[in-house]
Amino acid sequence: MAGKFSRSWGLVKASAGVLRSDKSLLAFPLLSGLCSLLVAASFLIPVGVLVIGAERAGTRYQHGLPPLAYAALFAFYLVQYFVIIFFNAALAGAALQRLRGEPTSFAEGFAVAKSRAGSILGYALISATVGLFLRALQERFGLIGRLVIGFLGLAWTVATFLVVPVLASQDVGPVDAVKRSVELLKRTWGENLIGSAGIGVVFGLLGFFALLISAGLVAGAMAMQSALAIVVAVAVVVVGLTFLSLIQASLHGIYAAALYRYAEEGQVGGGFDQALLEQAFKPKK
Repeated sequence: MAGKFSRSWGLVKASAGVLRSDKSLLAFPLLSGLCSLLVAASFLIPVGVLVIGAERAGTRYQHGLPPLAYAALFAFYLVQYFVIIFFNAALAGAALQRLRGEPTSFAEGFAVAKSRAGSILGYALISATVGLFLRALQERFGLIGRLVIGFLGLAWTVATFLVVPVLASQDVGPVDAVKRSVELLKRTWGENLIGSAGIGVVFGLLGFFALLISAGLVAGAMAMQSALAIVVAVAVVVVGLTFLSLIQASLHGIYAAALYRYAEEGQVGGGFDQALLEQAFKPKK
């Protein structure tokens, strides 16, 4: 296990090297986040107004959401998933080009995602269906049932870990992309889990320390009793936390692209160590 974690951490560091060589990759998660906020606002604000109006009218939903609410929730999931997957595919496409030593840019990555828009929409439809199904089950079961459903959601996340780079590099439909991801999962499951967990742990710790520093900055600004100092402190906190999340999302996408490339093509690049990847994907005896 220690060796596997060491290999995965090496892959994460190599992913960071790719990001340092092409910082334009940060633009994809940035735009994804901004568009996701716009989508959320366009759906949640009207729904919130309707719910508040219904409560004031004395309507109570004691047995879950009404069918119309589920329809609206499904539409929200579909659009939100499409936005996220689209920009993730653009990131994966640009990262794969960088790993292959090809010239790349934001426009190139965007073009890759645009050319796969139909398959991305299909996969967004699948993801929205799964998400809504799990959400509906969570509302109907107790704590144990919710834990089981949570594990099912985790299993789905792991199984589809490589769907985005598959969509970005192959002209396949969403169902075939999921099947291919599962096939590749058999070779890379340990690296998928540990590598993703490694990124999560590192940025979780960074986020924790960032929150401590942020609390200190805001507390210091409030102690100064200066509105300008408070505004500046809050702005620094928001920018810092946003930057951390952008780096994490970018590394996650690059990491998935690197795993996919070696598992599918048997090639390395972009500062990734050939021996490291050969050990990571050594056939099981």
